[in-house]
Amino acid sequence: MTAEKIADKTIKFLKTWTLTIAIITGILAYVIYDNIPALAPAGPYLEKAVGFLQPALLFAMLFLSFCRIAPRELRPRKWHAWLLLFQSSLFVILALLLRLLPDFHGKVMLEGAMLCLICPTATAAAVVTGKLGGDMPGLTAYTVIINIAAAVLIPLFVPFVHPSEGISFITASSLILAKVFPLLIAPCLLAFLVRYLMPKFHKRVLRFGNLAFYLWGISLTLAIAMTTRSIVHSTTPVVYQAGLAAVSLLCCALQFWAGKKIGKRYGASITAGQALGQKNTVFAIWMGYTFLTPVTSIAGGFYCIWHNVFNSWQLYKVSKK
Repeated sequence: MTAEKIADKTIKFLKTWTLTIAIITGILAYVIYDNIPALAPAGPYLEKAVGFLQPALLFAMLFLSFCRIAPRELRPRKWHAWLLLFQSSLFVILALLLRLLPDFHGKVMLEGAMLCLICPTATAAAVVTGKLGGDMPGLTAYTVIINIAAAVLIPLFVPFVHPSEGISFITASSLILAKVFPLLIAPCLLAFLVRYLMPKFHKRVLRFGNLAFYLWGISLTLAIAMTTRSIVHSTTPVVYQAGLAAVSLLCCALQFWAGKKIGKRYGASITAGQALGQKNTVFAIWMGYTFLTPVTSIAGGFYCIWHNVFNSWQLYKVSKK
């Protein structure tokens, strides 16, 4: 076998298994760091670096993705309403159930399910959707819709489960919007400005079609490393961790299945599946710490693993075709 053929096969393998490699690399990177005491002093600096790199990578990735989308394509689709109804209804039902059963033994598990269900679509989902052959503009439009819905529903119904003094509806909504929207709206506006004000530069940007996916791979590696840290150093009993892992897996499977089922009626099975199943797990972890019990944030960490494992499998199936 020639060197050229080996190189081609290697590139094809990396393209097919980018997300799987990112997941394994993220886990191994943290495990190696955690088991070498000499690296401990670098911890605070590494955490700052990750805090800067993740938003920067997401911004660049979304900018590249939005450059491929014309503003007129961001119109609402019929399946948006059904997905929104599905997410909102399950979240509200669980919140009311916990209100009626405040001493329920499995309260933490239901709270973890609430996190996984109302969590907005990942801002990076458009990149994976594009790779799978889905409707990137349709998914992006739903991402905006569900973020607005989450900013309304979470402050309205979480107090039923966890009353918080000093946090009003307006304050809580502002916190959510401030957390999510800068990384969602800013790259979108910049991409549209470049499209209309700098058309030549816009054409050059379009040449780097696959770059957004590989930036997502790097971002995922960092996210998995931080998720691993959270799980390894959690003081939550193993029984609760296992329960939350199972709950997040169930929610992940349910939402991918429901999204694909709903989307199939409108010729958008791939897109609706990603819109409902691929989550902004960083937001879920933050929401657990901010509005619920820190223990529940573990559900967001495990969900990060499940939906990316499923995405890896989907990308493998597409590559085989």
